[in-house]
Amino acid sequence: MFDKTLTHHIQRYIVSYLMTHEYARFSDLRPPKTDTNLFTYHLKLLQKSDYIKKADLGYTLSHKGLLFVDRVNADNVAIRKQPKIITMILVQDGYGKVLLQKRTKQPYINTWTLPYGKLHIDDASVLAAAKREADEKLPHSIRNLRHVGDCYIRIMNKKAVDSSTLAHIFRCETDDSTSTDNLQWVKPLDLGKLNLAPAVEQIVSRSFFGDDFFFEEFIA
Repeated sequence: MFDKTLTHHIQRYIVSYLMTHEYARFSDLRPPKTDTNLFTYHLKLLQKSDYIKKADLGYTLSHKGLLFVDRVNADNVAIRKQPKIITMILVQDGYGKVLLQKRTKQPYINTWTLPYGKLHIDDASVLAAAKREADEKLPHSIRNLRHVGDCYIRIMNKKAVDSSTLAHIFRCETDDSTSTDNLQWVKPLDLGKLNLAPAVEQIVSRSFFGDDFFFEEFIA
């Protein structure tokens, strides 16, 4: 939907100005010492691309423009990397075993993780997102799906952050212990023997405290 960075410094100047002004006149948006024809050309490009529009009170950000500036760094008008938001489901059977899902794509392909999925912008709630993921990922009938905690998982590469993920942790139980090629039941004490995705063992361990709700941060 958006370019990473607007293509020209004049366009960045215009959008930056409208980030802090509800409306602006033609003269307000022109950068100092900028040729009028060149400025007008880039102003029209932004209108054609539907980043800005002209209203009775002056130029203003369009709906697309508002969505764009909500995602950019104010200093350079470049799209910021955003943390992912997921729901992660801790499923246990009557013996206390935990259901793990094998990742079939990168990153962390062929590692084992708790069933999870990204939130969709049109999910009615976090709980609705978790139920949708359970329906999509689990072959078992589940009951009493409940939100028990949040985890912030940061993956580091030396001193740089590769990714940040906010995981809403849900728990449920099932008596159906059927496994598939990509789903297996594991005793909690055996988790350390497997090639796990980041923070899986820590999340399982933290969930077993039985708190009404918990928050943890994990760095891997």
